[in-house]
Amino acid sequence: MTKTKMMTKDEILPIWEGFHWIFFAYIQGLIICLRRFEINIAAGDFQQAQIELETATNLMLASGAAMELAGSFGKHEYEILIRPDMMPPNVQSDNFSGLMSWDHALLIKIWKRLSPVFETLPAVLYPQHNRFVAAYITLSTSHTAVCKKFGGDETGSLRCNKTSAVSKLENFADHRLKLIDPNHRVTGGCPFPSSRV
Repeated sequence: MTKTKMMTKDEILPIWEGFHWIFFAYIQGLIICLRRFEINIAAGDFQQAQIELETATNLMLASGAAMELAGSFGKHEYEILIRPDMMPPNVQSDNFSGLMSWDHALLIKIWKRLSPVFETLPAVLYPQHNRFVAAYITLSTSHTAVCKKFGGDETGSLRCNKTSAVSKLENFADHRLKLIDPNHRVTGGCPFPSSRV
């Protein structure tokens, strides 16, 4: 059995950082689509609302792919070359997390505001809403898989050393699913294998 050569920091950082930047660009696009979706729903323009929700779905799927690509190297490289850069003294926070980003905060704020809209969604938008929720599940599963690959089910997260990073992500996913699928139309009988849904 041949031993795989460890990648260098110069090889890994562009992968890790680059795909995270792409992820956040997709999230910014998702925010724009959801704001436009909200405007179109309020105006009763369900055809345009469907287009915005469809685009948001595609951006969410692309975000999941970017997350998977960000983790396209080994656990050993992550532990030695990436994780230390996300801990003091390299960052000013002892609980560093993507949850701290403005993009994330704004997206969750919009989802909270849209939750009653998703709860009373016109039936004509059900098929697209189903795909939107399934895309979120795919994104969440991708993020959790990367975390698990790097030992997040064994060790504490950067945010909280007492709880595994994977269980934290699964807990967040539960809460977010309740926001975007408040009637449990999709997640109640979801075909995706996961303990969260």
